[in-house]
Amino acid sequence: MQRPINVDLPHKLGREEARRRIAANIHKLESHIPGGAEVSSRWEGDTLKLNVGAMGQSVESEIGVDDSVVHCRIQLPGLLSLFASPIEAMLKSKGSDLLLEDKRD
Repeated sequence: MQRPINVDLPHKLGREEARRRIAANIHKLESHIPGGAEVSSRWEGDTLKLNVGAMGQSVESEIGVDDSVVHCRIQLPGLLSLFASPIEAMLKSKGSDLLLEDKRD
């Protein structure tokens, strides 16, 4: 049984700047997943479609970018649905990091 997680992250960046920052920071996602993960992503308009492979499972996610809010939806399959609460809490507390200016040199 799948379990969806939906989290909205408000921002004041505007759609284009929020999209740019998410694109610049998405590479950091792998480091936030215990045990590592394989992440593939593609943009469809203002929605970033993600597939995250972790713990032998495949997790479909999407990040929709609007003018003042970023909508995050994660579809947790089977056993990973047991981790829905901590994943949702982490997304609420750390999700806005996707909107920070990327400081890579």
